[in-house]
Amino acid sequence: MQLTLAQATGLCRMAALGAGANEEAARSLTASIIAAEAEGLSTVGLSHFIDYLEALEAGRIDGNADPAITRPALAVYLSDARGGLAHIGFDRTIDDLVKAAKLFGVSIFSQKNAYTCGALGYFTGRLAEQGLVSFAATNGPAVLAGSGSVKPVYCTNPMSFASPAADGPPLVIDQSSSATAFVNIRKAAEEGKKIPEGWALDASGNPTTDPAAAMKGAMLAFGGQRGANIALMVEVLAAGISGANWSLDAPWFTDGAESPGTGLFVLAIEPKLLDPNFERRMKDQLERLRRRYGVHIPGRSRADAAEKAKARGITTSRAVVQRISEFAERYSA
Repeated sequence: MQLTLAQATGLCRMAALGAGANEEAARSLTASIIAAEAEGLSTVGLSHFIDYLEALEAGRIDGNADPAITRPALAVYLSDARGGLAHIGFDRTIDDLVKAAKLFGVSIFSQKNAYTCGALGYFTGRLAEQGLVSFAATNGPAVLAGSGSVKPVYCTNPMSFASPAADGPPLVIDQSSSATAFVNIRKAAEEGKKIPEGWALDASGNPTTDPAAAMKGAMLAFGGQRGANIALMVEVLAAGISGANWSLDAPWFTDGAESPGTGLFVLAIEPKLLDPNFERRMKDQLERLRRRYGVHIPGRSRADAAEKAKARGITTSRAVVQRISEFAERYSA
């Protein structure tokens, strides 16, 4: 089905309200989902939105949670999401986070007790649009084997890095510590397709190409031990220093009534305090890498897709729209 961004936004907002979110939560969640879908990130777009709706309905997300935000230091913001969405605390803090980074050179946002945050580049990309270099890390329920282990001990533990560049879209890197994202394995299982070797282990610790077996076993880190070590670094940043659940202790995000209680870490840096010409130099470097050396620059295709979506709308499956509409009808009723 073809939807304009306005239509998709209105539908998702009503669906979130119908699932039990308050107005602030509905708008905050909807903005992140529509941004992901418009940028071509369909696995964390409208299809993933259904996970949020079902979590709201089941109580895994408290749709009325009021985050408690404190400022333990002048450039540090700590949010307790209180079992709600990851997005609200950040949305409430982003303006102050930007001001602090521009004043002190750096600022930090740390959060605990939230549902999983979806596309992590949504957070860093917004800071890049404000002229800041940023890095983010988050965790979730354990699905990824650690170094030397065949049992899941970490989530896919994604990380994102973003940087502004003059007269163009920001650089946005958004990747998991695993060989692939969990939603890709789940999608393969739903479609009855095999997954590539090196993505996962079955419950006995053997390599598998069966996504159903992989979901009962453990995902593998990219690059073996190095990727697993990065997952551990992300875990410390996201869950360790925030007081969030370690991945091993996080309830599953698609069943039950408990929040996974995940963590989120965001570091914002004002580069112009170090080099006033930073954005121009970034533009020149990215253009040199792309044009002379054929390097793929992450973020460029996302920006292009978002521009096209503004004009042409988005295309998604009728089944996804129907499921979202079921929740929207509850609000209408």
